[in-house]
Amino acid sequence: ADNAGQANQLARSASTVAIEGGDVVSQVVSTMRDINDSSRQIVDIISVIDSIAFQTNILALNAAVEAARAGEQGRGFAVVAAEVRSLAHRSADAAKQIKSLISASVERVAQGSELVDKAGTTMQDVVASIRRVTDLMGEISTASIQQSAAVSQVGEAVTQMDKVTQQNAALVEESAQTVDSLSRQAQQLVTSMAVFRLTEASQPANPRGVATDGTS
Repeated sequence: ADNAGQANQLARSASTVAIEGGDVVSQVVSTMRDINDSSRQIVDIISVIDSIAFQTNILALNAAVEAARAGEQGRGFAVVAAEVRSLAHRSADAAKQIKSLISASVERVAQGSELVDKAGTTMQDVVASIRRVTDLMGEISTASIQQSAAVSQVGEAVTQMDKVTQQNAALVEESAQTVDSLSRQAQQLVTSMAVFRLTEASQPANPRGVATDGTS
């Protein structure tokens, strides 16, 4: 019963630890999902930046064409348009690189989220299994306590039976002694009766009509 109680306590402790671990995994799953959502939003923002850079490049190209048409008067504007176009190219390249990095990060986060989801499911199964084990250990502990009580009752019953057996043995011995005493008394009585019969048989018969005092 003591071992079953200790095992039950250990199972309860393991169940508590598993539940806490399950809560932590659930929090990690939630955090990974938030990171995944944020990464996707960043990808969308980078796409917007890329689109703006592309449009800026088109506008700068159109401005350069118009500046070329303006001739000498549009030369300064053409220089500015070229710088804007160069900046748009660099912005587009940077946006593409950032988008590529973010996309790779999103993919890895998605894989991590999938693994964490599986870990969360596994942890839930572990928690459920430990809870079942805890319930079973509780039932075993209760059954052990009941069995211990039953064994104790059986022990008490055996002790009582032993006492009764000893009492019966004493009574049997006393009865045997009584029977032996009665047997001896009966034997003595038979012996006494035999003596009485022998004494009666040894006396002469007294005829009828004959005086016993010696007178005729």
